[in-house]
Amino acid sequence: MNEEGKRELNQDSSRFLTFFIDDEQYGLNISHVKEIIASMNITNVPKTPDYIKGVINLRGAVIPIVDVRLKFGMDERAYDINTAIIINEIDNVSIGFIVDRVEDVLSIKHSELTEPPKFGTNVDTSFIESVAQINENVVMVLNLKKIFEQSELVDISNIEKSENDN
Repeated sequence: MNEEGKRELNQDSSRFLTFFIDDEQYGLNISHVKEIIASMNITNVPKTPDYIKGVINLRGAVIPIVDVRLKFGMDERAYDINTAIIINEIDNVSIGFIVDRVEDVLSIKHSELTEPPKFGTNVDTSFIESVAQINENVVMVLNLKKIFEQSELVDISNIEKSENDN
């Protein structure tokens, strides 16, 4: 493919890292993903919400770790060989997200992305940025910033700062 063709493809599609929580497939815009690491020792931080599993030291940087299952109100699950931590940056704060397994990086055409379904006023789906149908699967593209209340992001940011100051 020539350079012009590649540019057109890039403008017409975006790349998403896909992962699973239970049997549900989710996606994140790859531009927000800093790295993917295997599950590692997490240091507990007292007096934090259950979904904040603690912090890790990743090459000298202390990163808060969030268990997506718990944040979504799902049952906790023992970590296994497939469990991964996706390191993202939200508002200049690195946060790790524990997922059941990372699947693939997909290029999804903008025309294949649709608005998320509306479930009424009592169900908050604002964290679902869009939905794509890939073969037989539906991939829910997440906006990680909207998973958290602003006060939660401030709390997570404070965990990172206080642990890095020690």
